[in-house]
Amino acid sequence: MADDAVRDTVRDAVPGGAPGDGEGAQEPQPRSVRVVLFALMIAMLLAMLDNMIVGTAMPTIVGDLGGLSHLSWVVTAYTLATAASTPIWGKLGDLYGRKSIFLTSIVIFLIGSALSGMAQDMDQLIGFRALQGLGAGGLMVGVMAIIGDLIPPRERGKYQGMMAGVMALAMIAGPLVGGTITDHWGWRWSFYINLPLGVVALAAISVVLHLPKPSREARSARSIDYLGAALLTVGITAIVLVTTWGGTEYAWGSAVIMELTAIGVAALVGFLFVETKAAEPVMPLHIFRSRNFTLMSLIGFITGFVMFGAVLFLPLYQQSVQGASATNSGLLLLPMLGAMLAVSMVAGRVTTGSGRYKVFPLVGSVLMITGLFLLAQMDTGTSRVTSGVFMAVLGAGMGCLMQITMLVAQNSVEMKDMGVASSTTTLSRTLGSSFGVAIMGALFNSRVQDVMAERAGALGSKVTEQSAQLDAASLAKLPVPAREAYQYAVASGTHSAFLLGSVVAVLALAAAVFVKEVPLRGAGGPPVAAE
Repeated sequence: MADDAVRDTVRDAVPGGAPGDGEGAQEPQPRSVRVVLFALMIAMLLAMLDNMIVGTAMPTIVGDLGGLSHLSWVVTAYTLATAASTPIWGKLGDLYGRKSIFLTSIVIFLIGSALSGMAQDMDQLIGFRALQGLGAGGLMVGVMAIIGDLIPPRERGKYQGMMAGVMALAMIAGPLVGGTITDHWGWRWSFYINLPLGVVALAAISVVLHLPKPSREARSARSIDYLGAALLTVGITAIVLVTTWGGTEYAWGSAVIMELTAIGVAALVGFLFVETKAAEPVMPLHIFRSRNFTLMSLIGFITGFVMFGAVLFLPLYQQSVQGASATNSGLLLLPMLGAMLAVSMVAGRVTTGSGRYKVFPLVGSVLMITGLFLLAQMDTGTSRVTSGVFMAVLGAGMGCLMQITMLVAQNSVEMKDMGVASSTTTLSRTLGSSFGVAIMGALFNSRVQDVMAERAGALGSKVTEQSAQLDAASLAKLPVPAREAYQYAVASGTHSAFLLGSVVAVLALAAAVFVKEVPLRGAGGPPVAAE
C-alpha cells in the first residue's frame, strides 16, 4: 500500500527514531502524511502559477508604474534567478538538510512576493522579482527532492497524478486567476495572493514534516563549492539571456549575443573542470555515469522544449486563426492538459503496480512525435475539434514523460545525491523550455514575416515590422486582405514551429530506446545500483 510505505518512510526519517525503538519512534498519522503532501503541492503550485498570473497583469502594471522599455525584464529577472539558483538549492539540501533549505526558499519567495506587490517603480519591481525567482528556484527542487526522500520510487508513481494535476491547474487557471485578480483587486494582489498560500505551506511543513539532518561533524567537513556555483550561475545566466534576447532584443548574429554565447560556453567549460577537482561539487559529475540518469536529463530537456513551445503557439494559433477569445487562453489548452493529466495518472498506477516503466518513455516519445506532426498540419480551415484531438495526442505523450523522467532519474542515484538529481533534472527541463521558446519562436516569427511580405506586400511588412504576434484587438483593425494574410501566415508559422518540434522529439525516442529498466527501490529496500 502506497500510504503505508509513505508512513513507514516518514517514521524512519524522524530524528532519533527507528522502527522498533521504544523511545524515539514516532508513528505519524495518515493525516500527517496527507498534510505534508498537500503542503508540498501548494509550494509546487506557487512556483508554477506565479509567472502565468503576473503575465496577465503586465499591461496594468506598465500603465501604473511606466517603464515599458523594461517590461521584458520583469519576466526575465524572475526566470534568470530561478534557473541559476535551481542546482544550488538542490546541493544545499543535500549538504544541510532538505527541510530547512526548503523552508528558507519558501520564506525568500514570500518576501520577494510581498516586496514586488509594494514596488513603486519598474526598477524596484525587477529587483524584487529577481529575489522572488531566487526563492522559486528552491520550491520545485525542494518538492521533488522531499517526495524522493519520503516515498520509495516503486510507490512514487501513485502520486504522479497529483503533480501533473498541479501543473495542469497552473496552466489553465493562471491566466483566469490573474485577470480576475487584476480586474477586481488590482495588480498588486497578483503578488500578494502568494502570501496566504505560502504561509499555509510554511506552517504545515514546519510542524508535520520530519527529516533527518546531517550531523554537525558531517556538515563541518563539507565545504561549499563556491567557484563551481559561481561558474554555473554565470553559464546558465548567459544561456538564458541568449535564448531570451536572441531574435527579439538583439539579432542572433549581433555582438551582444555572440559575447553572451562565448561567456556562457567559457563558464560552463570552466565549471566542468572545477567539478572534477572540488571536494564537494555543486553538481557531482558522477551522477552522469548512470546511463538512465543521463538519458532522463536529455528526455526532460526535449519535453521542456516541446511543451513550452506548444503552450506559447497553440493559444496564438487559436486566437489568430480560429477566432478564440484571449480571455480564456488557459482553457484553450484543456485538451492537451487533460490528456496529460489522465495519462500521467494511469502511468503512475501501472508503474506502482508493476515496477516497470521503460514502456512509458517509448510510447510517450512516439505519441509526442505524432502529436507534433499532426499539429504541424493545421491550417486556416482546421476546426477546433480537430486541433483539440491533435493536442490530446501530444498531451498523452507528455503525460507518459513528465513525471517518469524525474522518477527514473531519482531512482538512478544514491539517496545522498537526491537533491542534485532533482535539481539537475528540473534544470534540464527549464533550459529545454528556454531553447524551445527561443528556437521555435525565431522560426515562427521569421516564417510569419516572410509570408506576410509575400501575400500582403508592403502592408504586410509594415504590419509585422514591430512584432510577428498581434493581439485580437489589433487583428480586428486590419483591412480584410491583411487580416486574411496574417491568419495564413500564423498557420504557416505554426506549421514550421511544430514540424521542428517533431524532429527534435525524435531524439527523445532515440534516448528512450537505450533506457535500462533498473528495478525501482521499494519501501525499506536497499538502493539499486544505477548503471
